[in-house]
Amino acid sequence: MSNATPAPDLPPIAAVDDAVRRLALGVSAAELHGSLCGWLAGGGASRAEWLRDVLADPAAPLTASGDALDDLRLASAAQLADRDFAFELLLPPADATLAERSGALFDWCRGFLGAFGLAAGGDPKLSEEANEALGDIAKLAAAQPQEEGDDEDEDALAEIEEFVRVAALLLHGDCVLAARHRQRLN
Repeated sequence: MSNATPAPDLPPIAAVDDAVRRLALGVSAAELHGSLCGWLAGGGASRAEWLRDVLADPAAPLTASGDALDDLRLASAAQLADRDFAFELLLPPADATLAERSGALFDWCRGFLGAFGLAAGGDPKLSEEANEALGDIAKLAAAQPQEEGDDEDEDALAEIEEFVRVAALLLHGDCVLAARHRQRLN
């Protein structure tokens, strides 16, 4: 257990949804969060211009200090770096339908994959486990949401969410934390 200050919570998904709609970004809140996390996990900088970076659009707006998207950036960067593994995915709440939650998870994976590639480049130095995890995220990014399900499907979705969370931390560890460690050794 760490004595460090806990990583901040993500803003509510409704606040991020509102900001996405207001700025007409053309992505869901989950996909935008996946993009941000992919960007950060691949070694991209946490800065006010992050929307331009992850959307690959130099005309995208800057986030204002204190708005939901800036809070999303700050909380995500802190959570990815947190040694207590406080990292969370921004997804609909448990009372949303299975289709909404699974669709949002697959959107999150699509966003992660694209922005990770932008930040990490074509041949990032990844461990065998991280390479496999990235391949699994790619498979999830291509998946379609399930319309209906039972308790087994709910359990499977929870397991997939946890896998994606850990995979993102693993990729961040390989691309960012390992690189920082190598720099300190040199």
